[in-house]
Amino acid sequence: MVGVNGTGKTTSTAKLANLLKKRGKSVVLAAADTFRAAAVEQLEVWSQRVDVPVIKGSPNADPSSVCFDAYLSAVAKKADFLICDTAGRLHTRHNLMEELRKVQRVVGKKDPTAPHEVFLVVDATTGGNALQQAREFHKAVPLTGIIVTKLDGSGKGGILVAIQQELGVPTRFVGTGEHMEDFKAFDADEFLEQML
Repeated sequence: MVGVNGTGKTTSTAKLANLLKKRGKSVVLAAADTFRAAAVEQLEVWSQRVDVPVIKGSPNADPSSVCFDAYLSAVAKKADFLICDTAGRLHTRHNLMEELRKVQRVVGKKDPTAPHEVFLVVDATTGGNALQQAREFHKAVPLTGIIVTKLDGSGKGGILVAIQQELGVPTRFVGTGEHMEDFKAFDADEFLEQML
């Protein structure tokens, strides 16, 4: 899970874990947002609500090492999914984007095909800046999907069309509120109907 600060990435991580669990899958979370104050604690609270384990490191731990440890734990638990909540970062900060590449390399040492999915979380109210975010994150770690949040507000998420057209990255999930259940798989027909 990647994205800039404030898009709802940690909440979306928990909501995705909840959705997968309801589908009968086992999930492990990695608290790799080690720099934002209270980020690990926020994910821990969500993990308790969803009732899934969360792997964390020491304060300011290297995110790559947290993801690596979480990968080993997920394999040991025979979990179906490992979701790594990475630190929110400005897409214009080269060193932070390099850190995402490092996470990919470190986990790739155990599984050359990992990560199997890279979801960018974007805020529906962001507008055109979401396309620039998608471009930069896609350069750093090729994206496989978009999660759009805050579709319950004034934003309609029309930028998703531009992201799909330019980068070929599909929208996979939508967040439509604050509650755990306000999250579902993206439905293109329903989305278009709500836009019009």
